[in-house]
Amino acid sequence: MTFMADFASICFSKTFISNRLVDPVSATTALFNRLSVDDQLAVLWYAYADWGRSIAPATPGSARLHLAEGLLDRIKQMSHADQLQAMRDLVTKEDTQIGRSYGVLSPNTKLAFWYQLTKWMTQGFMVPVPVGYQLSCDGERVFKAVKELDFGQQITFLRDATMDMGVDPLAD
Repeated sequence: MTFMADFASICFSKTFISNRLVDPVSATTALFNRLSVDDQLAVLWYAYADWGRSIAPATPGSARLHLAEGLLDRIKQMSHADQLQAMRDLVTKEDTQIGRSYGVLSPNTKLAFWYQLTKWMTQGFMVPVPVGYQLSCDGERVFKAVKELDFGQQITFLRDATMDMGVDPLAD
């Protein structure tokens, strides 16, 4: 009986997915969240690098990026090794001063925050993606899925992907 219930559940899930009733942004975000920390950072890097010029005007938080200037400047002043660790800590939700500062930012400001980090990476102020770095197969699949989203969905994906990073010190 359990087997039949599980089988029916699997068949329903496949039908549900194959009929595209699943929100592609939520599905892509869920896959993104299962990636390794470094693959998550790489997907963000590639996404922002690919669409950087388009993303800047579409990030409503960029107007309020001044709220994150102190945090951004603190990260910018770190060694490359510390910058990478700070970004990894944000992804893994480590309870650090940087994580708590990031956690109180609005979702749109977080989106603009990562845009700024990527911009600085291309300018040499932030730790670069290692030469020859390759995404894992799963990372490639997620990046491909992100590229297949329409522009509005891509912005929503980036916002969703960065929203829960860090630690919200005001949460229960």
